[in-house]
Amino acid sequence: MFVGMDLHKNYLQIAVMNDKGKVLENSRINNDLKQVGRFFDENINDEKVRVVMESSSVWYNIYSYLSEEKHLNVVLSNPVKTRAIASAKIKTDKLDAAKLANLLRGGYIAECYVPDRRIMDLRELVRHRATLVRMRTKLKNKIHSIVLMKGIQISSRHCSFTHLYNEELKKLNDYRINGYLHLIESLDSEIKDVSKKIMTLAKEDEMASLLMTIPGIGYYSALLIVSEIGDINRFPDSYHLCSYAGLVPSTHSSGGITYHGSITKRGSKYLRWIMLECAHVHIRTNKSSNITQFYTRLAKIKGSSKAAVAAASKLLKIVFWVMKEKRKYHYS
Repeated sequence: MFVGMDLHKNYLQIAVMNDKGKVLENSRINNDLKQVGRFFDENINDEKVRVVMESSSVWYNIYSYLSEEKHLNVVLSNPVKTRAIASAKIKTDKLDAAKLANLLRGGYIAECYVPDRRIMDLRELVRHRATLVRMRTKLKNKIHSIVLMKGIQISSRHCSFTHLYNEELKKLNDYRINGYLHLIESLDSEIKDVSKKIMTLAKEDEMASLLMTIPGIGYYSALLIVSEIGDINRFPDSYHLCSYAGLVPSTHSSGGITYHGSITKRGSKYLRWIMLECAHVHIRTNKSSNITQFYTRLAKIKGSSKAAVAAASKLLKIVFWVMKEKRKYHYS
């Protein structure tokens, strides 16, 4: 028996299909775990039942409930690849749920990797810190725009948003700037607390500790990399890991002509972002490393932006082998 679930914020459409492709049930229920459990108790009597749902903003809670509480075989579908396989001009919730069940029956579901609970908790933590930092950056940019608009000059002796710089800003007695500074102080405190927790977890995590031996990777970036990659053995080689991070060039081949374009930017945007950040730190602090020398040569030809992306890809390949072989990085 195969079950396709079309998930929405307030409701779910669930289609139940037998081995021969006949739809036995196709119902809409509220997005509530009690109702989901009741539906499966009343309509599913097959021990070998398989369930499929598309990755969306509401998948995790239902996925965890069905797999951990109901002990069902649940598959998370990649929505982009699934639509490419079974796109249709007529689209309804009932058809979508039945389509998912039918694709699962035929073995055509493009599955998403679902990490274990520990990795998911780490991922939520490091992404939370990234969100807080982005919020703080937006507020700082707001202040910069106000200062620029009013033509205010603050002494160049003070670095931006240090204690002395903030004191100069407060002397302007602008209600907007004072409000933004108050929010920034709150975010600073929150980021500090989260950072302490991340540092502790990074030191306790074996894989994160190994990654921190790579120049340019600190405790935060190490834990983010671990949380985004999860099980390194799901990647057959380093190229597939770079592809997952979207750090490989797109390829167009037709009529015997092959063209390599910009990077794909598919996969984990967080992993791509942090590897670029780590590459910049590595290049700035390790002038004699192979990656820095590679970056310097390529920057003269392609420019610094493209060279940084290529360096990030090379650094990610080092990450792959450190995690794969569970060993410290050795300088070459």
